[in-house]
Amino acid sequence: MYRIVVGPQDLAASRFGVAPLLETLTALGLVAGRAPAGPVRPWVERARPAYREVAGEPAVRALAFLRRRHRYMADFIQPPPARPDVTVAEQLAAMRATPLAQARREIARNLDGLPEPEPAVRKVLDAPDVVERLARGMEIAWSALLEEDWPVLRSILRQDIVHRAGRLAAYGWAEALDGLSRQVRWRGGVIEADIVPDLTFHLDGAGLTFVPTVFSELGVQLEDHWPYTLTYRARGVAALWERRAVGEQDALGRLVGRSRAALLRALDEPATTTWLHARLRMSLGGVGDHLAVLRAAGLVVRERSGRSVLYRRTAAGDVLVGAA
Repeated sequence: MYRIVVGPQDLAASRFGVAPLLETLTALGLVAGRAPAGPVRPWVERARPAYREVAGEPAVRALAFLRRRHRYMADFIQPPPARPDVTVAEQLAAMRATPLAQARREIARNLDGLPEPEPAVRKVLDAPDVVERLARGMEIAWSALLEEDWPVLRSILRQDIVHRAGRLAAYGWAEALDGLSRQVRWRGGVIEADIVPDLTFHLDGAGLTFVPTVFSELGVQLEDHWPYTLTYRARGVAALWERRAVGEQDALGRLVGRSRAALLRALDEPATTTWLHARLRMSLGGVGDHLAVLRAAGLVVRERSGRSVLYRRTAAGDVLVGAA
């Protein structure tokens, strides 16, 4: 079990971020069969044909080989987010800036305990331009697996950040960790995580970087040369493969219009316009216009959470959706 001891300065020093290359690497591991699909199996089944089209690329195979659960993976292929809205291009640039000696050390540590890779994979990992080859492999995997889904995926992650960051800022550690994972508990100044080995670690004012993911499970990174990171499964991952039709013909749709009915139903929890746009496949302008009408009718309200603006149903909106 990991025991992470936090102090008075750690709350203010903690932050949240989205890590596109971590999502790419973990998604690749799932479609390649390196880890069980778990709750994202519907997406994995849908993505496997796209994976088969790029599975012959040696660099893609090398990245899939390096992916493993509950053990060290090379840091440079999954850089931490420098800020909440870091882009794929920025993370690829950080990956490409890795010195060769560092990459070799991390790859050797990653390979420890794994079987001997196939010759094509070994050739990539031993190449003098291994950093560039793996970065190119990551680009190929990103384009094949995640690029099309990224607007929805990013919205899921941002929605989780808005929710959990708001709880952390308003109520502290206990509320922020509540519901994060069944493997995580708050014990009065200590975060307990059911991860081996047995370890007690003091943050000493450095804080934690919380990284929600869709394709990964709980993970902790406490290397001294790296931001202290806690990764966890985001809420609402089913939005990645579910498609809520705007054109439902029902009583609520006939009353307020199909698009507004879809928005009201989607607001089971507070959401940003970006998330609603991605989830419902409406234009951002359309989402804003419909929300303005619903707000004027007293069915939704708008409130600020940090730098984000959230919309939520009012009691009248809840009654209307429940009656329909």
